[in-house]
Amino acid sequence: MGEAILWGAVAAAPLLVGAVLAMLRTWPQRLVGIVLGFGAGALMASIAFELWEEGLDLGGPIPLVIGVAAGALTYYVADRIVERQASGQKSAGGPLAVGALLDGIPEQLVLGIGLASGEGVSVALVIAIVVSNLPESIGSAADLLDGGMKRARVFWLWAGVAVVCALATVAGAALADAVGPDFRAGASGFAAGALLVMLVDSMVPDAQSKAKESTGLATVLGFALAAGLSLAS
Repeated sequence: MGEAILWGAVAAAPLLVGAVLAMLRTWPQRLVGIVLGFGAGALMASIAFELWEEGLDLGGPIPLVIGVAAGALTYYVADRIVERQASGQKSAGGPLAVGALLDGIPEQLVLGIGLASGEGVSVALVIAIVVSNLPESIGSAADLLDGGMKRARVFWLWAGVAVVCALATVAGAALADAVGPDFRAGASGFAAGALLVMLVDSMVPDAQSKAKESTGLATVLGFALAAGLSLAS
């Protein structure tokens, strides 16, 4: 259980670190867009080389596809709720935070189950998590601050997301003996589905509006780095 707490904190920490970096200074919109594009590419690699591939290996296509559909619908509904509460604001920060939560919980749940089952955690995998989570939280926090949200509220929002995701690793370790490979495949699919909808609806459009023609290059670079790290792990 101690190992699950440690790695859960390590995997979730970039979410809070990114928010703090966004609060330390006002970042140029173009730079925020490039960071968002880079993070989008890294998340695409995470979906393709970690969540989807692992889900297929664990439980086959049926639980994986069911998880993808459930994750996509859950994010879609949650995003609509966030939009209504935002009173018409155009900031993508809220949807990105929702996406991080819906991605982080099942992803770290699977991490905790793997740790309890005796699977190791590679340094390359940890770096890949940082590469995808850090830009996501920087971009979201910067957008929320630009939208008028107070710094303290932004900090506690991302602190809450990080804590919940870290606790998911501990929960996964505790549930390891009670769940099978189909559950893990479904959880991986859930994270992939939520991420895909978030990328198309929020993260990529927000990056494009800020970084313009630099978005595509930043996305490819993020994908290449995260894919290389995933394959190395």
